[in-house]
Amino acid sequence: MNNNQNRFYTSISIYYSEIFPYNPMQLQYVKSRTGDLRAKRLLDIGCATGELAFQLATEGANVTGIDLNEDLLDQAIRKRGGASNPEFQSGDMLELENDFKAEQFDAILCFGNTLVHLETKEMVAQMLNGVSQVLKPGGNFLLQILNYDYILDEQVSELPLIETGNIRFLRQYLFDKNSPKIRFYTELYLKKENQTVVNETTLLALKSNELLDLLRNAGFQDIELFSNFKQDAFGGKHVPLVVSAVTAPD
Repeated sequence: MNNNQNRFYTSISIYYSEIFPYNPMQLQYVKSRTGDLRAKRLLDIGCATGELAFQLATEGANVTGIDLNEDLLDQAIRKRGGASNPEFQSGDMLELENDFKAEQFDAILCFGNTLVHLETKEMVAQMLNGVSQVLKPGGNFLLQILNYDYILDEQVSELPLIETGNIRFLRQYLFDKNSPKIRFYTELYLKKENQTVVNETTLLALKSNELLDLLRNAGFQDIELFSNFKQDAFGGKHVPLVVSAVTAPD
């Protein structure tokens, strides 16, 4: 995460759970891919305020959540109170093999468009190799980013507006045909304070064929792409890209 990205998440950290509330379909998707979660060890990369991690722990999983933004992690730790599960820690998705043991996890999750905060495809390859090392043989890697096939081909310049009683969150994409990156511009309007927080960062616009190549090169098998967490077929004018992949069995 670069400095601009870190500032962006700090600026929205107080309202993060309101902007991006827990989605029950994420839990159902994980369970459909991993089976019974009891006693399984899960890693949640980019856990933010921990909403999904708490639900996974309720299902009996032993969950570790990592994030690089300390403000988001502080909220997750406060919500956890005196419990020991989930465990939350500062962690870099490029340092997985250094921070965790080989074959430590039964499943690794990376939702919320976290992956494309990496700046190059080489960094993505490094991250995926780390995932494959700390996953058990036959372990599940579950990923969600945005469908940049659709966004780039159609030059989608604005994502759906998010509005609640307290905030209005505008998200826009700014394109450069000579760069693989997209400028991500946001305006967070705080209604009670009558204040607008403006931010801009860059995201790596990975197309599905590029992602498939990177996953295969990292040794993943049984790769499936979906258009949402309900596992509808991938392809067409939809914003999410959801992925399931498996490490090679023993």
